[in-house]
Amino acid sequence: MPLLWAAALLVLGAGLVWGLVLSPADWQQGETVRIMYVHVPMAWLAMGGYTGLAVLSVMSLIWRHPLADLTARELSPVGAAATALCLATGSLWGKPMWGTWWVWDARLTSVLVLFFLWIGHAALIRAFDDPERGAKAGAILALIGIVNVPIVKFSVDWWNTLHQPASVTRFDTPGMHVDILYPLLTCALGFSLLFGAVVLARTRAAVMERRVRALQLARARREEGAPA
Repeated sequence: MPLLWAAALLVLGAGLVWGLVLSPADWQQGETVRIMYVHVPMAWLAMGGYTGLAVLSVMSLIWRHPLADLTARELSPVGAAATALCLATGSLWGKPMWGTWWVWDARLTSVLVLFFLWIGHAALIRAFDDPERGAKAGAILALIGIVNVPIVKFSVDWWNTLHQPASVTRFDTPGMHVDILYPLLTCALGFSLLFGAVVLARTRAAVMERRVRALQLARARREEGAPA
């Protein structure tokens, strides 16, 4: 944990200074392009995190792995926060570029649906008194919602939208200069490390909380004279 937190803060700090201060402005978008250094990593984490949630759900449903349930439970609020930041920064970027805060095009609408899936999973998994039932219901929802991830990714290619097509994850060459690409990738790595550190810290705290509850229950049973 200390090494992960240190790496996250070091890489993210360097990436943000590089992107927000040292990198050049875009020849068309001007200084507003700097929103990209937060918006794009949040978009990647929203989709990548939900893919990880689907993998954890498979592990939960097939192998009944308790750690998968705990990790999925703690992942969904962090993923929802990343998706909310993606939507918020996208609106801030869209206003000067498109002249409006929001348009109901395919990319923005599918990301909004992804945000609701994150929120729905976080609420559903906590809606049951029995943790196993909540974990199972949340896993089913996560697997149903995974179909939205490729829609988010390829929506700009499948439909004619205001949102620009992919500029980094292209099969030929990235559609941006290295002076902008490199700080963007550094920010993406830093945010990814921070995302992982937060999820790991939440999962570790959840494991400790479960252990404490088990010890308290065993102590209560001993005091009542029942077998632990």
